Amino acid sequence: MQARHTNQHYFSSVLSWLYRGFDAVATWVTQLSWWKFFLFAILTLTAGAILQEELFSGPASEEIARAEREAGRRSDAAILIDESGIHFNPRNRPRNGTAPPLPPAPPDASDAPEAPDAPAAPPAPGSPSASTTMGANGESVHIELPPQIGEELSNAIEAAVEDAAEQKVSRYHKQASTWFMNFVILFVLALFGTKALVGGKKRAEAESQVANAAAEREAMQRQLSETKMQMMQAQVEPHFLFNTLASVEHLIQVDPPRASAMQRSLIQYLRAVLPQMRDNAVVTGLGREVDMVTAYLDLLKMRMEERLTVIMQVPDGLRSAAFPPMMLQSMVENAIKHGLECKPEGGTLKITAEVVDSKLRVTVTDDGVGFGVMPSDGTGLGLQTIRDRLKLLHGDAGQLHIAANSPSGVIAMIEVPYQLSK
Repeated sequence: MQARHTNQHYFSSVLSWLYRGFDAVATWVTQLSWWKFFLFAILTLTAGAILQEELFSGPASEEIARAEREAGRRSDAAILIDESGIHFNPRNRPRNGTAPPLPPAPPDASDAPEAPDAPAAPPAPGSPSASTTMGANGESVHIELPPQIGEELSNAIEAAVEDAAEQKVSRYHKQASTWFMNFVILFVLALFGTKALVGGKKRAEAESQVANAAAEREAMQRQLSETKMQMMQAQVEPHFLFNTLASVEHLIQVDPPRASAMQRSLIQYLRAVLPQMRDNAVVTGLGREVDMVTAYLDLLKMRMEERLTVIMQVPDGLRSAAFPPMMLQSMVENAIKHGLECKPEGGTLKITAEVVDSKLRVTVTDDGVGFGVMPSDGTGLGLQTIRDRLKLLHGDAGQLHIAANSPSGVIAMIEVPYQLSK
């Protein structure tokens, strides 16, 4: 049982390794462009052809053929031919131990009829000699041949052996070379199929990972920006509230009806601001922002009296338009602090809203002291923060434009895509 469990674990490990290897190769292939892939395929086929030439032809083939011939010479052949004749040396005896049959012996001279003395006739050229030698126990036979015939016969047999060895080696090399080149071609085709079939999936996964990473970064940046906005909103101009409450206390003693009106305006302002502070909505309605700014300006008018003139031009049809929270409040605060409140005679604050080229354009104009006269005290929602939030919310479609007004003052304009608030 333990051995079976070990084999299953080993098999699972091998499959896991193969899957990881295939996934790595598929990922690498899909990351290549098509022209790089075709260049890689051409280089692979060229390298395969070079290896095929080096491994299966040339000196290596000659060495293998030579080894085949040497093996043939060292084999246990029963017949050996040299210049002296044919040597028959049987290596495999019959199982009963008897010697193989011998060739018939030439007739004995005693049996031949007597003839008159005559010179012996020389053997005919090219015919075997009549002389044969046999071992005592029948183990070997030597047939004498003329030297010329023996040498020619030996050369012919050696040439036949060499031709057979070379043909055998050539067939082996041809088969091996074909298998090797087919493997290279199949490898390239497998990579091509992987890129064509799996490439779309891998690219989609890579694009999804990139998109998810970008979305996470954007969400973190958005969260950081919204956290910063909430921290700034939580300030709610403490000195403004303290000054307003001090004014209410003073008016209670000298002008109770006016103190009561200021108190109602303060309550209205807090009712508009506090829900906005608790709400973490990224986008709200323009009408809600206008109501909050109106309550804020009513309080300021009680303090600045005739020094502040407000012109509000926001059509009722645009109150349902989507607009980022606290941005209008920030532009109004900047206009009051840095333009009108520091001007002895005061001035006019104008708020307009319109739709231009499918964009909602909200403009705050003042005729105060203008740029750079009063330094910022660091309170409120900064202009750079407004630009960052607009970019996060709407990309390039959200813009903040600041320009000088004529004859004095500042024009601040926010543009966002026109759409209805939810």
